[in-house]
Amino acid sequence: MKAPHSISRIAFVFAWCLVLLPATLSAESVKEYIKITKEGADRIPLVLKPIDTKKSSNRQYATGIDTVVKKGLDFTGLFAIIKSPLNIVAGGDLYQTGKRQINFAALSSVGAEIYAGGVLERKGNTLQIDMEVYDALTGKLLMRKLYQGEKDNIRPVAHRFCADLVRLFTGKPSIFESKIAFVSQAGGKKEIYLADFDGYGATPVTSTGGLALTPALSPDGRLLAYLTYTGGMPDLHIKNLSTQNIVSVKKKGVKIDPSWRNGSAELATTFSFDGNQELYLLRNNGTITRRLTRHSRIDVSPTFSPDGARMAFVSSRHGNPQIFIQNMSTGAVKRLTFEGKYNTQPAWSPVDDKIAFTTMQKNGEINIFTINADGTGLRQLTYRTRHNEAPSWSPDGTMIVFSSDRGGGKKLYVMNSDGRNQRSLRLSGEQMQPCWSSFR
Repeated sequence: MKAPHSISRIAFVFAWCLVLLPATLSAESVKEYIKITKEGADRIPLVLKPIDTKKSSNRQYATGIDTVVKKGLDFTGLFAIIKSPLNIVAGGDLYQTGKRQINFAALSSVGAEIYAGGVLERKGNTLQIDMEVYDALTGKLLMRKLYQGEKDNIRPVAHRFCADLVRLFTGKPSIFESKIAFVSQAGGKKEIYLADFDGYGATPVTSTGGLALTPALSPDGRLLAYLTYTGGMPDLHIKNLSTQNIVSVKKKGVKIDPSWRNGSAELATTFSFDGNQELYLLRNNGTITRRLTRHSRIDVSPTFSPDGARMAFVSSRHGNPQIFIQNMSTGAVKRLTFEGKYNTQPAWSPVDDKIAFTTMQKNGEINIFTINADGTGLRQLTYRTRHNEAPSWSPDGTMIVFSSDRGGGKKLYVMNSDGRNQRSLRLSGEQMQPCWSSFR
């Protein structure tokens, strides 16, 4: 049994008022939520009681939502889901409004800190799920909200609850409305696909018939920049995912690694039309704003700080590839990485000054590291698993998606930002070069 002092891991603070139906949440509890205060803390013990139904004919919908919610919360790595005790509720018709009677002693006996449960009703093709979340140690109601969704499309309604629960604990938006773009050979050719955060619903978004590489989703998730080799030489394309309109940027020579600048409608990429491989800033209509680097050696792989004021990139200006940071206003450049002889593929966290990158090590392995933007805090995330490449951060900065050949062919994997909980997205075929979008 978990000791009562575990409540010291969490602290009550003021939060935004949730969008709730009238009279569904008390004025006192709407001001409070639980926030994780210790980075890397153990998962929070959560009893997730199966959703109840007032009619047995709706049991299939409740079971489906239970499954999606459980998988979604487990995916975040924030919660340890505990089996619900048999005597969790007691007495009478408990699911009339305001009549729930939770057995908090039973919750305490299994080590739960949080309890979540609810009841489902169906009205025609619409499902209504009344969900409650309690602090199991104090009995305090933390959240109550009514969710609605189509009976034939339960993932969105289940993920809205998951998103609210994560926000309750972290104070941040979650991954549940984000997308991952990646290169896949599932159809026989290398095309770019788009999937939900967990790999569900993977769908091709390019059909070049040849080769499409290095997808980069804009901060709002509306635009996709990528390279295509249909003409023999690489061309940079910028596709509007809503209108399907494509802007083609045709320049002589090399084009490599597009990356969007946060807080703007601009992206950076490498061109060599001026003789050397240098970084340029472009508008989303394909016109060049300005040249960013001027050096005799190669500059590639741009990535931007959350405020767009700094750019990390890879350069061979000191010999082997290393990561540098440039101030976008002054142009001043400083070297970031000094350990390792071959550091590439930087990815700046969207929420803080931490950069993920890959290092080719002496034993031939490629592993993923993180480092603070001031050069401190170097940390290795992957070990002894062959080649781990192309890290990309989740929009809330809590997770990283990457490609790995640890099981043979290249597959997409995700892990927590500290390297814990590494697992495959289990997509068909081979995948590479993932890019996790911002919130949509």
